[in-house]
Amino acid sequence: MDTKSAQETARVLIEALPYIQRFAGTTVVIKYGGNAMENDELKNSFARDVVMMKQVGINPVIVHGGGPQIGDLLNRLGKESKFVQGMRVTDRETMDVVQMVLGGLVNKDIVNLIQHNGGQAVGLTGKDGRLIQARKMLLKNLDADDPELQASEIIDIGHVGEVRGIDTRVLDLLGGSDFIPVIAPIGVDEEGVSYNINADLVAGKVAEVLRAEKLILLTNVAGLKDKEDRVLTGLTADRVNALIQDGTIFGGMLPKIRCALEAVENGVHTSHIIDGRVAHAVLLEILTDKGVGTLISKR
Repeated sequence: MDTKSAQETARVLIEALPYIQRFAGTTVVIKYGGNAMENDELKNSFARDVVMMKQVGINPVIVHGGGPQIGDLLNRLGKESKFVQGMRVTDRETMDVVQMVLGGLVNKDIVNLIQHNGGQAVGLTGKDGRLIQARKMLLKNLDADDPELQASEIIDIGHVGEVRGIDTRVLDLLGGSDFIPVIAPIGVDEEGVSYNINADLVAGKVAEVLRAEKLILLTNVAGLKDKEDRVLTGLTADRVNALIQDGTIFGGMLPKIRCALEAVENGVHTSHIIDGRVAHAVLLEILTDKGVGTLISKR
């Protein structure tokens, strides 16, 4: 390494130092999915990021998705994927595939990736220790012609759930160890029935009950943008609600924004929506002055 490169390395480390000091001992919940899961270079950079976080005293908790992988296996099995209001219709056979893909293939791949990059990880589903307590999600029929039916008629989309509660005992045991929890978003209800749950929602609820310093949602966009296509950051909850009202935030970004908002309104210090297509996006957001996405705080 030449002198100029060494000086740049030193500058980066000095810039990171106050952030390391500030966040040491805190918990950061990361929803991992999208492009960051599909590219080998990005997968390894993500794994090194969480290993580095753990090494400097920050406690990462990972919640992962896996929708494309589920769709690929269903397609190979000759089973058509159906969606209602963006939710995958999940009959019993599809739920078996979901559990195989999320709880098996994807979860263990992430665990292996972290360990290959020098960390220690433990793979969990929400069924382990009743970590994610679920209830069935029922959707209002927004396609009904009659306005009264729009508010009352319910669509059953099978084994799709929402979070009823989080039991942190397993995570508490891991929190004081060298292990990084990797959670597949599969919950179970009081009757022992399994449900597929949106990973963003699970990550938000886990962040809330752990009183996390940060909730980080990896996405396939640069962050929340204004109408001039500029990335916005340093937003308060009131400002985000105003952007929803004036139509700046719409469509597919709304569920992520609402998840981020709910987290900060329920005790998480900050939520971040960051670009998972950028190598080392997590470390850049947490440990540098500029960051790579949108930060949202309560006030």
